[in-house]
Amino acid sequence: MAIDVARTPTYRLLVDGRDFTVTSWGRTAQDIFTDAGVAVDPYDQAAFNGEPYALQQALPAPKVTMPKHTYAYGYGWGVMHAEQMQLHLYRAMTIQVNDGGLPFTIRTTAQTVGEALRQAKITLYLGDIVRPSLGNAVNAGLRISIARSTPVSLRADGQYVKTRTQAATVADALTAMDIGLSGLDQVVPPPETELTDDMEIAITRVREDIEVEEDIVPYETVFVPDRALAIDAQQMVNPGAEGITRRRSRVRYEDGQETARTLEDTWVAQEPAQRIIAYGQKIEPQTAVVDGQQITYWRKVRMLATSYSAGTAGVSPDAANYGRTYTGETMRHGIVAVDPQVIPLRTQVFVPDYGLGDALDMGSAIRARRI
Repeated sequence: MAIDVARTPTYRLLVDGRDFTVTSWGRTAQDIFTDAGVAVDPYDQAAFNGEPYALQQALPAPKVTMPKHTYAYGYGWGVMHAEQMQLHLYRAMTIQVNDGGLPFTIRTTAQTVGEALRQAKITLYLGDIVRPSLGNAVNAGLRISIARSTPVSLRADGQYVKTRTQAATVADALTAMDIGLSGLDQVVPPPETELTDDMEIAITRVREDIEVEEDIVPYETVFVPDRALAIDAQQMVNPGAEGITRRRSRVRYEDGQETARTLEDTWVAQEPAQRIIAYGQKIEPQTAVVDGQQITYWRKVRMLATSYSAGTAGVSPDAANYGRTYTGETMRHGIVAVDPQVIPLRTQVFVPDYGLGDALDMGSAIRARRI
C-alpha cells in the first residue's frame, strides 16, 4: 500500500511594503494572496521567485527534500524540508494618457513610460514625441502626452522616401528633412499647404542656363582685274574671313532634362570679309622658238589638240553649210575650232606640230581647253 504525505507549502509574500509568510494550498498567485487576505486588482502583477507570473497562472509545486531512510532511524518524517517560495505583488498604478488629443486612462505595473505604453499595446512611430520620455519612471497619477507625427512621402532628386514628421506645413516638413530649395525649384503641393496623412510631396529641380551658339557665315571669293599684273597671273589681295552670327538662348531644365528653349537675341559678331584675288590684264609680248621657228606671243595656254574635217564635223553633205565654219569660212588648213570662252573667235594662235591657225570655228565637242 502507498501512502502520500504532503505538507502545506509556505510562501514568503512581499506586498505593499510588508514582508510576511503564509501557508496555502493555492495553485495560483491569486489563490495564495486571497488566502493571505490580500486584495488583488486584475491589473496587478505577480512575481514568483523573481519571475513574472500572471495572477491566474498555475505555480510550480514546491521542492521537498528529506534524508535517506535507515534501519536505525527509519523514515525521516520529522526532518522533511519543503522549499520556501516567494511571491511579490506589484500594484498597478493609474496613469493618464493623451494620445494625439484623445485622452484615456491605463493601469500598469510597468517601471518606465515606454514599458507602460508597450503593455497597453500603444504603437509608437518614428517622429512621435512622448512626454515625459520613454525612459522616465512611472508613478501614480502620471500624465503622458503623445504628439503624433504625420506620415508623408517625398519624391525628389531621383529618390522616393517615406517618413513621418511633426511639421505642420510642407515647408516645415522640408526644413525638418533638411531638404533645400533653390531658384526656380517647384514644390507640389505648395510650401504653405498644411500636411495631411500620407501626403506625397514632389520636388522638381528647375534651373535656367544662358547658352550662346555660333553660326559661321562663309565668305565669298571675288576676282578683280589688275592692269599692272601680267596676264594669267593671280595675286591674293585679301585672304577673306568668315563671318560669325551668335544666338543667345535661355534654356530651362527640369530634373536635368531640357524642357524649353527660348531665343532671346541674335547678333552679328563678325561680318564676313570677301576673299579678293587679282588677275592680270597686262599684255607683254614674248618670243619663243617653236618647231624651229621664232614666234611672238602674248599668252600661252595648255590645251588638248585634235583634228577634224568636213566629213567628220557631223554635217550632212547635202546641207548648205557642209564644209563651212561657224564664221562662214570654207574649211581649210589653218582654221582651228575653239571654245570662245577660252579663246575669242578670230584670234590667231600657234599650235605646236601644226603651225599658225585662225580661230574661225567652234563646235559642240569643243569645250574648255580643247582645240
